Amino acid sequence: MPKPLLPPAPFRLHHNVLRGRAGAPVLDQAGREAASAEIRSWPDYAPTPLVPLPGLASRIGVAAIGYKDEAGRFGLGSFKALGGAYAVARHLLRRLAGSGIAATSADLASGRFADRTRAITVTCATDGNHGRSVAWGAQRFGCRAVIYIHETVSEGRAAAIARFGAEVRRVPGTYDDAVRRAAEDAAREDWTVVSDTSYPGYTEIPCDVMDGYRVMAAEALGQWRAAFPGAPPTHVFAPGGVGGVAAAIAAELAHAFGEGGMPRLVVVEPDRADCLRRSAEAGRPVAVEGELDTVMAGLACGEVSLLAFDELLWRAHAFMAVPDEVVAPCMRLLADGVGGDPKLVAGESAVAGLAALLLARSDADAASSLRLGESSRVLLFGTEGATDPELYARLVGRSAESVRAG
Repeated sequence: MPKPLLPPAPFRLHHNVLRGRAGAPVLDQAGREAASAEIRSWPDYAPTPLVPLPGLASRIGVAAIGYKDEAGRFGLGSFKALGGAYAVARHLLRRLAGSGIAATSADLASGRFADRTRAITVTCATDGNHGRSVAWGAQRFGCRAVIYIHETVSEGRAAAIARFGAEVRRVPGTYDDAVRRAAEDAAREDWTVVSDTSYPGYTEIPCDVMDGYRVMAAEALGQWRAAFPGAPPTHVFAPGGVGGVAAAIAAELAHAFGEGGMPRLVVVEPDRADCLRRSAEAGRPVAVEGELDTVMAGLACGEVSLLAFDELLWRAHAFMAVPDEVVAPCMRLLADGVGGDPKLVAGESAVAGLAALLLARSDADAASSLRLGESSRVLLFGTEGATDPELYARLVGRSAESVRAG
């Protein structure tokens, strides 16, 4: 066993014994194709890179690692740009269609129907990145946005949302409290919630959001084939949260490889907010109570998205919860580059998958149970860059700009 890159740290690993026996596939081919066609048509669309990390792979004793780097997505710094903004566009187009107007997102962006769309308000709760995407989408496509943040969201993340013209409202409690407040206010004010968290009676827009995320997964798999021809990934580590992005990745893996040929999908969460792992163990949605106080702010969610959980219970191989103490060391590993690897700027939530990989690879029982060894080829999703620059500099010891400068 190679010498660990991280000091020993506790983690929780649950193998999904209900895979293929509970839950259900949720995301379909029509939604995938619609999102791909739409997002790829945006003038500033460009795939984010998949970065091979041979130095890190050699160091921990696996055959290959590819890191999908979302730090540059649409200038917003995270994969969330794909989901929220796409769902805003879809909602506005549906509203216009209900009035007999056949429009495109290009029409919306040009302001052609601004007299109608500016009377529409979209809202959501956020830890930062999703709200930034919804605010950007509202600004881009011509409607109003009101974004709810909870009490521990940093001022830097709040300011980043406000820069796109949204009204930002801070509420007491956790992310899930902000979700409930956004839903209550939306019902009273006749606003539309644009969330990747689904619940009974609210499914259409979360599916739009997850379909947007599938663009990232499809890019990654195409880039993997180019970088590692003839050697598909054997393992994929995906961040958890409410489950939306992991569900999108699961659906794309099933599309690409078939149910029986999927790489082993491990869904990773903070151990202080592991609602997906606990729910998978119980076989039903289970909420995590308390403050959910984790440095991985984008994954600080105590309640699963029902649709995403169905998708993951059906397709994920394992769920893993990792502690906060490994986050900063993982961010520094990517910032330094291991064994000559490129230096990468990865935010706190972006390293959840890397942390899980390193902890599992250095634990004989976990590595064996996940079939994680010298022949393994691992796809990681680095879902954000330095979306809170001050926190990034504090955790890494230098700014994102200095890391990028080499």
